[in-house]
Amino acid sequence: MNDSPQDFWNQRYQAEGFLFGREPNAFVKSQAHLFKPGQDVLAIADGEGRNGVFVARQGARVTSVDFSAPALEKARRLADEFSVEITIEQQDFYDWQGADDAYDIVLAIFIQFAPPEKRPQLFDTIKRLVKPGGLVVMQGYRPEQVSYKTGGPPQAENMYTIDLLRTAFADFYIQHLKEHDSIVDEGIGHSGLSALIDMIAQRPE
Repeated sequence: MNDSPQDFWNQRYQAEGFLFGREPNAFVKSQAHLFKPGQDVLAIADGEGRNGVFVARQGARVTSVDFSAPALEKARRLADEFSVEITIEQQDFYDWQGADDAYDIVLAIFIQFAPPEKRPQLFDTIKRLVKPGGLVVMQGYRPEQVSYKTGGPPQAENMYTIDLLRTAFADFYIQHLKEHDSIVDEGIGHSGLSALIDMIAQRPE
């Protein structure tokens, strides 16, 4: 019998060290100016907390969600190391029951666990959680990533394209949408030349 997705990730996160490194995702780091004291930020599938902790270091109030207990334990340790507080929720995001209009920013970095049939539910949940005027900050892989083999799932259908994101967020104002191939150095989990797509989308006021 195949392991469940939760078992799979628990096994990966139980290894020594940080699977995706301790530093924030490069795109998140490049957008540090977006994260301000007093904001409420939701980090989806935040794993070991590298992105949530970075955002908390900018002064924002961060809720870090993941379904893996070993990952979240590392996130707690990382937050303690940087002397910041984050709210940790152990949950499958498909079952997330957070209040509508609750977050100034929703951070969705490499959340490509969602197959095409579940992606509309995932994106709709993200959009309802963002406050009017708030932002979705997203980075993912493009289908070309499957041949690069430097991270992410092996299913090309889980990846994003510009047309897919434009359609999914057609009711948002897309401030930034860019495809690029870049070197990623995020622990052993993401390492090497990668086919990426970045998006910042704002919910209308």
